[in-house]
Amino acid sequence: MKRFCYQLHRWTGIAGCLLMALWFISGMVMLFVGYPKLTPWERLATKPALPLFAFADPAQVLRQSASASELVLTSNGGAPVYRVRDASGQVTAFDAATGQRQEGADAATALAAARAFLPGAAAHYQGLVREDRWTHARALDPHRPLHVVQMDDAQHTLLYLSSRTGEVLIDAPRTQRLWNFVGAWLHWVYPLRDRSHDPVWSWTVIIASFAATITALSGTLVGVWRWRFQGRYKSGSRSPYRETLMRWHHLVGLAFAAIVCTWIFSGLMSMNPLRIFDANGARPDQAAWRGATLAQAHLSLAPQKALQLLSGAGFQAVELDWRVLDGRPYLIARDARARTRLVVGEAGGQVRERWDEASLLQAATHLMPGVAMQYQWLHAWDAYYYGREAEAMMGAAERRLPVLQLRFDDAHANWVYIDPATGEVVLAMDSTQRVGRWLFSFLHSWDLPPMLRSGPWREAVLVLLSLGGLALSATGVVIGYRRLRMMVGRRAGRRAAAN
Repeated sequence: MKRFCYQLHRWTGIAGCLLMALWFISGMVMLFVGYPKLTPWERLATKPALPLFAFADPAQVLRQSASASELVLTSNGGAPVYRVRDASGQVTAFDAATGQRQEGADAATALAAARAFLPGAAAHYQGLVREDRWTHARALDPHRPLHVVQMDDAQHTLLYLSSRTGEVLIDAPRTQRLWNFVGAWLHWVYPLRDRSHDPVWSWTVIIASFAATITALSGTLVGVWRWRFQGRYKSGSRSPYRETLMRWHHLVGLAFAAIVCTWIFSGLMSMNPLRIFDANGARPDQAAWRGATLAQAHLSLAPQKALQLLSGAGFQAVELDWRVLDGRPYLIARDARARTRLVVGEAGGQVRERWDEASLLQAATHLMPGVAMQYQWLHAWDAYYYGREAEAMMGAAERRLPVLQLRFDDAHANWVYIDPATGEVVLAMDSTQRVGRWLFSFLHSWDLPPMLRSGPWREAVLVLLSLGGLALSATGVVIGYRRLRMMVGRRAGRRAAAN
């Protein structure tokens, strides 16, 4: 059995150490440079305050999209537009002045939006792309194909814009793109990814991660077996290896075995193999939480009246978002700093900072009817609800405090987090998903709130441990190369002797 473990580590190591070395290099880059994305605060910071003029009636727009699940008054290229998302996820833009549907966005619209996003920079249209190395995210699917615009700003930013609405979806500065070739793009093995939904790529990464996990675990066993805890070898060392590289591979492997095993294993868990971390059983019913669709109930207050109320409260809105909570229509207003206000009430309207507890708890009874529920207000991050820096994979997720946490006493122990500033369910997890959080996010990113608060110390430790993993992988690459070269030489020698 030991010999099988030795052989398993030898041959999977030869195959996998180079990949593991690349993972450690790219992982260190990802600590400081994230995959290109457009965060909500970046997107909103470029938008002008919505003007006070007679917008088209939102009801006129909704009548043209009976299954609308989202209605937002925003601006694109400086011109106000309504953006509608239907039940299938497709998005459509409507002229905010006339209420007329805009049948897609052409190159001129994309260029206008790009210039408004980066004022003062020349814009060069690069054409349409269905998908490329920076646009694999499935959230982009409703907007494909994407307009590509190269900007002549100081960062040589590449912009990707929706062909449906013309809005900017991704900004990718040149420095970020270059670092990503040895960062996230390499770490996620994106050279092998063909499209946003790519089962071949998914299973390639799963199998490679599984093999690398076996390499790390078998290597740990071999390292422990070969180490003399009592007594020493004839060389005077506790390691049997006399050759320098083999000895260092052994010593570094023992020193960094735990972190290498957990990082490779958690990388495997990030792929959710066989969908083992999918939610089980009944899920919180968010349609019942809302109580009505936008077609059934939407705030009839004119947009210009809502903007006047907000302006009077000292709030300059750049977007208005129509929502429903427990059958009650309202607006979420956002400013250029991604702050929010609520506009509620049909007659006259009223500006609020957040929903009151009673309204939220009443709506919460519809999430899982008949199931006992406990609640608490969180004024600090917990292990599941927390913010991340923009470079992180989930760095674009909006997280605010305080947040209302609901714990349901159902078979799968569902937890729900509700943002009172928007009235939206921002996170819902059952017990299986919470296990997945520990096996992936915690083991892979060390993202508990106390760790994230440590700032540079966390990053310094992660870099140090990554260097240890890189040293282990790099020595394995050289050892594997030497063994393969020796095998090829022996076979060539035998063939020469036979001739």
